[in-house]
Amino acid sequence: MKLKPSVLDLKWTEVETKIRRFIKDYVEKSEAKGIVLGLSGGIDSCTVASLAALAIGGDKTLGLLLPEQETFTTKDVEHAELAAEKFGFKTEMIDITPTLKAFYDSTPIFKTTDKLCKGNIKARTRMIYVYYYANRLGMLVCGASDKSETMIGYFTKWGDVAADISPIMDLYKTQVRKLAQHIGLPKEIVTKQASPALWPGQLAEEELGIKYETLDLILYGLERFMKTEEIAQQLGAKKELINKIKLRWVSMEHKRRMPLTTKMQYRTVGADFRLPRTLH
Repeated sequence: MKLKPSVLDLKWTEVETKIRRFIKDYVEKSEAKGIVLGLSGGIDSCTVASLAALAIGGDKTLGLLLPEQETFTTKDVEHAELAAEKFGFKTEMIDITPTLKAFYDSTPIFKTTDKLCKGNIKARTRMIYVYYYANRLGMLVCGASDKSETMIGYFTKWGDVAADISPIMDLYKTQVRKLAQHIGLPKEIVTKQASPALWPGQLAEEELGIKYETLDLILYGLERFMKTEEIAQQLGAKKELINKIKLRWVSMEHKRRMPLTTKMQYRTVGADFRLPRTLH
């Protein structure tokens, strides 16, 4: 197997069709009134919101813009509105700064300088709003996590990854960009640098220490049981880097699974007890 960018190429019309069918089918079988998601203005959420609008209609697709004072940028809002205008889905903006302040002020051990814990509060607070809207309006929460970030655990547990469905979770970040380009998202969104926006100036590639173009090929090789040495040789990368990515992939498994429990019964939730979402 040769690890080169072309191995990540898919038939994008088929990918679009499959995702649109998946969203439409799930919403209909769940008897939900539509889709709601957190809309950051980034590539992932804009792509998912646009696909949902194409699948079930913009009038049934709601993107929640959830800015907060510390990380607010007008560009993110502009990008979210660009996607909404082009694909015709609804948006609503809610400033979550007062809610975050209430959390900070009411937590006895809160530490301002611990940016990771503070950032996780932001991610989980956003999902409180998204799930409230879903509950109140009878809608499903649609996730916008991609495969790259899901595999390496680059998300907040019970935060931005929380969802009823996640239509692009089997597409690497570079594939999401190609899909976004295929469906016609504006260039400034397609080429935008990824950021979870948990603290000022946060950029995903800088934090991870690797470009998505390289990360995706490493993950593609690991997914197919390629040896570290082979991946390193083909990509001209150091074995230490490959092993670092592999270790992170394996060690973050706890973030991708249901909570573990003690095996006591014939079938156990989260282990060997799975049912379809609907029985009809």
